[in-house]
Amino acid sequence: MSGTQTLQPNLSRDETCLDEGIRLLSDLSKEELIRIVIDDAKNWLAHDGLWFQAVEAEHGMEKAIDADREAWRRFTVIEAKRIMARLGLEPGGGIPALVECLKHRLYARLNLQECLEASDDRVVFRMVDCRVQSARKRKGLPDFPCKSVGVVEYAEFARTVDPRIETRCIACPPDEHPEEFWCAWEFTVARE
Repeated sequence: MSGTQTLQPNLSRDETCLDEGIRLLSDLSKEELIRIVIDDAKNWLAHDGLWFQAVEAEHGMEKAIDADREAWRRFTVIEAKRIMARLGLEPGGGIPALVECLKHRLYARLNLQECLEASDDRVVFRMVDCRVQSARKRKGLPDFPCKSVGVVEYAEFARTVDPRIETRCIACPPDEHPEEFWCAWEFTVARE
């Protein structure tokens, strides 16, 4: 069985031959594949930013944030489910499963993040370097006020991994935050 058939098991032989975008990956080195994954994540984030800016230009910041929040409400669930499927995880894995899934998000390919104080019933997740916020800072712009989006994004992601997980925002722009991180979130599971 070729690498292409392993990657695309539902394709017929004729479709596999035409699927150059997947086929070419089988001949690449690990380093080349890592570069592609990172570049694809950058492309995803660039699209997200351009989409947001287009909505903002047409309807204003408040409407753009509203639309962004609703897009993230849906996307974060899709992302969590796909990560869990890839890792062979079922819902209900608690904090350990959440910590593992956070490592596999598209953001994890672009941003510096860390999990602190991890236990079976609690973890603090911090975005140490956020590509979007750092770019704004370099341009002399104020922090992007992403808290209302982040509250939905992180709560829905965590709830998809395990419906028992509660999410609390420690700090996220427009909140004041220390230089050590851009945003921080606490995830907890009630002890039984």
